[in-house]
Amino acid sequence: MNPKTKINHQIRAKELHVITDTGESLGTLSLSEALAKAEVMGMDLIEISPNAVPPVAKIMDYGKFQYQQSKKQKEARARSHVTETKTLQVKIGTSEHDLALKAKNASKWLKEGHRVKIDLFLAGRSKYADMTFKKERLGRILTLISEEYRMADEPQKSLKGLTVILERVSKKS
Repeated sequence: MNPKTKINHQIRAKELHVITDTGESLGTLSLSEALAKAEVMGMDLIEISPNAVPPVAKIMDYGKFQYQQSKKQKEARARSHVTETKTLQVKIGTSEHDLALKAKNASKWLKEGHRVKIDLFLAGRSKYADMTFKKERLGRILTLISEEYRMADEPQKSLKGLTVILERVSKKS
């Protein structure tokens, strides 16, 4: 429930656009008229949209309103999906079998909607190797990923070697 939601005598607007709990519009009424109608119906006057001109208020049971709001928030939380960035570390000498396993994990994570950061770890002399050689080594794992992906940006030099971030290609495009 929004702590700023005003009910009955907490409402300060002089005029309100009033709606009943069934959705029927009663038009623009003064605050005193709206409170009187709510009292006659045995319900509360709840300010729904305070920023509208005139503000919108609804005549309904406050407990029912709180229940509906909590239900909406719960549904919104259930629909939201947190995207994580998962990291894989690959070395220049990593065997094909190990690359296949890492690519399988990357595919799984991409399918779940996560981003995948692949680090090509370079040790010793390999740090100074030709950039095309490093990209070719990184390409070995990229070709094994079964899920459709796109690179967030080109492979970047990092402290440990070469890094690329992959994102799943959205179904809409």
